[in-house]
Amino acid sequence: MRLVECVPNISEGKRPEVYEKVAQAVTKVPGVTLLNVDPGAETNRTVITFVGEPEAVLEAAYQLAATAFELIDMRQHQGAHPRIGAVDVVPFVPISGVTMDDCVALAKRLGERLATDFAVPVYLYEFAASAPHRRNLSDIRAGEYEGLPEKLKDPAWQPDFGPAQFNPKLGACVVGARKFLVAYNVNLNTTDKRLANRVALDVREKGRMKRDEKGEVIRNEKGEPVYEPGLLKSVKAVGWTIPEYGCAQVSMNLTDLDVTPLHVAFDTCEEKARERGLRVTGSELVGLVPKFALLEAGKHYLARMGKSRGVPEEEIIHVAIRTLGLSEVKPFNPAERIIEYRLAPPARLANMTVRAFANELSTDSPAPGGGSVSALCGALSAALASMVANLSLGKKGFEDKKDALERIAVRGQELKDRLLWAMDEDTRAFDALLAAMRLPKGSPEEQQNRAQAVEQATLKAIEVPLSVLEACPEILELCLEVATIGLQASLSDAGVGAQVARAAAAGAYQNVCINLPSLSDRATAGQLLARADEAWLKVREKHALAEEQILRKLRQQALTQVEA
Repeated sequence: MRLVECVPNISEGKRPEVYEKVAQAVTKVPGVTLLNVDPGAETNRTVITFVGEPEAVLEAAYQLAATAFELIDMRQHQGAHPRIGAVDVVPFVPISGVTMDDCVALAKRLGERLATDFAVPVYLYEFAASAPHRRNLSDIRAGEYEGLPEKLKDPAWQPDFGPAQFNPKLGACVVGARKFLVAYNVNLNTTDKRLANRVALDVREKGRMKRDEKGEVIRNEKGEPVYEPGLLKSVKAVGWTIPEYGCAQVSMNLTDLDVTPLHVAFDTCEEKARERGLRVTGSELVGLVPKFALLEAGKHYLARMGKSRGVPEEEIIHVAIRTLGLSEVKPFNPAERIIEYRLAPPARLANMTVRAFANELSTDSPAPGGGSVSALCGALSAALASMVANLSLGKKGFEDKKDALERIAVRGQELKDRLLWAMDEDTRAFDALLAAMRLPKGSPEEQQNRAQAVEQATLKAIEVPLSVLEACPEILELCLEVATIGLQASLSDAGVGAQVARAAAAGAYQNVCINLPSLSDRATAGQLLARADEAWLKVREKHALAEEQILRKLRQQALTQVEA
């Protein structure tokens, strides 16, 4: 999934008829899911969170801003939160399948479009910043809306897009790209806020104020307190007590999960709490979280247990939830709280029992069909490679092969999950093609729209089996490698994996070929066929090698036993 999160902050939190209408503008854009609307009356500000494919998110951000610009007048705005404009800040956040550079490009496109269409000064910040002094949002906001007329006169603060002229109604807008921010609270076995705050001061990046031998705060030449840095970079933290939970918490904002992941924050709080005679009893994630954050945590704790990380994704997530104690104060449901899980279409076929899938396959319905079966075969072959690797891990005599075996197990799980996803994707692609073919074709315009829809659906019906086919050479490599270095008692399992991988590839290749003639773009059809031919050739070569080596070894073992 290619997912981008967008979290606009608008300068209105008191009038539901305004902020709800602004949020509803997002829902009118296909391919975008509105996750949360969080208004604050005291701050007079609303944080709106939505997610989707990059282009859809870009359009939704524009529609949101256009609606907010129409309904909000900064000349009448008062609130406790710093702000510079009606649409105060619009960050794009990469979630999965997209890079930070992709989000920077989105920010620049939005900023230019808003400046052109609404004559509003636009500043770029964080990873999209045009200069180092513009990277920090608080620096751009300095002086706020009231100081904007003077700021715009300063050559150092000319907007990145739009006129260097004060817009009294709209103010200015800050657009950028940043990393995912996680609100994360660690629970303690106390209700004492002071004790929780001491742990917070230990771990947060800013740390605590330095004091001299008399306990007086040490200050610099400007009279400002000097701080002794805490243990964790990119972490803001404070201690508080939540009466409804019956405990104090170390409340943290993790602003860069690449610098300080969830498990590092948890483990560090646990260590510092123990030093102060406290015990960590669990933790709480506020809002939604990207899948990779929990996968990293789960893999970390599996490694600490000495167990393989090449296990199913569900098990990794379960280990993370249990170890972090995410359900201590309220239930943590991965289907609702992990962004990718919440947005994923139902995996109807992949979640069926074997009998139910075979029964549906055997009916007169054209889908599921050979494409889904090919994807399933590929998933099973990858699973077998992972299985043999996991069976070998930890066995005596395989210590020097541990890293290679775990790599095979991990990669096998990744490929298995990708191809299980393709089972349903293939059926969805076929259903979309049928729907496109049923579109009306009475008028020339309808004929053109139908032709375009059929072309796009046909392309998708080719790309799904092609992705299965192109995964099979790597699966065969895993099967052959694990047959060579893994547990020889499971050699036949690796061999079955190799055979099933070839069957998956052959089925996928046939599904590519049967759909190619329907593609009107012959140049694209030729490129896709060339890719399919190249992958199919690799599969046959690698399968021949795997079959020869594995069957020869198995037969020799059998022959030795018979002759004995």
